[in-house]
Amino acid sequence: MTDAPHVAPFHGRLRDASGQIFWLGLALALVGIAAIVFPFASTLVATLLAGWTLLFAGLLLFIGAFSIHGTGPFFGALVTGLLFIAGGAFIVFNPLAGAVALTLILGFMFMVQGAFEIVFAFELRPHAGWWGMLLSGLASAILAIIIMAGWPTISTIALGVILGVNFLSTGFGYMLVSRAVRST
Repeated sequence: MTDAPHVAPFHGRLRDASGQIFWLGLALALVGIAAIVFPFASTLVATLLAGWTLLFAGLLLFIGAFSIHGTGPFFGALVTGLLFIAGGAFIVFNPLAGAVALTLILGFMFMVQGAFEIVFAFELRPHAGWWGMLLSGLASAILAIIIMAGWPTISTIALGVILGVNFLSTGFGYMLVSRAVRST
């Protein structure tokens, strides 16, 4: 049994939207280029976005705590909301210090991700494509080393450059998909 009846309509809709997908990809690529060219500004924007998000989520958690019954769950939600508010306010009112903290967290996240992916790659090793996971793990580990070696100095640009590279690669991905589905 095949999935052909489900695949054809999807590809048809994708082909019909290929122009929009291309322009979306181009816009994302341009945002990525801007973030890479202006890494300090894009780092501040990303930091402030994270701070405001934490602050808003903290307010919602704080208010929501009063609708929870039971001492433990109430205080858990209340304390979590207050921590989110405090963290968000700290980042919003101290964006450079927030960027330093977020960059350190990102470095640790890449370190853990890289270690996991390298171990996973060696578990996959007899199978085709295992080297792709190994390369991804090595890239994450190298990025973690670069971030940690340059921290805290690199913090004023790291988030902006990482976001820029992500937007740029995502944009190119969308543009390539657009061209590929248009030609089929």
